[in-house]
Amino acid sequence: MDLDNAVRVSSSGLRAQSLRMRVIAENLANADSVAQMPGGDPYRRKVPSFRSEVDRVTGASSVKIDRIDNDRSDFTRVYQPGHPSADAKGYVLMPNVNTLIESADMKAAQRSYEANLNAIEAAKTLTMRTIDLLK
Repeated sequence: MDLDNAVRVSSSGLRAQSLRMRVIAENLANADSVAQMPGGDPYRRKVPSFRSEVDRVTGASSVKIDRIDNDRSDFTRVYQPGHPSADAKGYVLMPNVNTLIESADMKAAQRSYEANLNAIEAAKTLTMRTIDLLK
């Protein structure tokens, strides 16, 4: 694989991890967002999906954003009879966002982002060394 392809592959990884971090940030920001009306559904956690796409000309694989789905796991029920969003039995549905899982996912996305940045930097350094050798 040439250095240009390496940069393209790593930049697709940067875009994917950037989107992943934005989705995680949205999930964390809405971790306590309940329904606007009693008995309604609160915020539902979002999960990004990615796919690998092969460039037929270069043969390099890159990461593409496939879609952003809603997590279909159950909401948590909390007993708060005085809450405006409580149902007839006094329960409030809380979002299906686990902040511990989101934090771990954020850390993994940050590490992947950094790895892609390092790969781009390495390709840039190799390119500059090659140019220096040709002088």
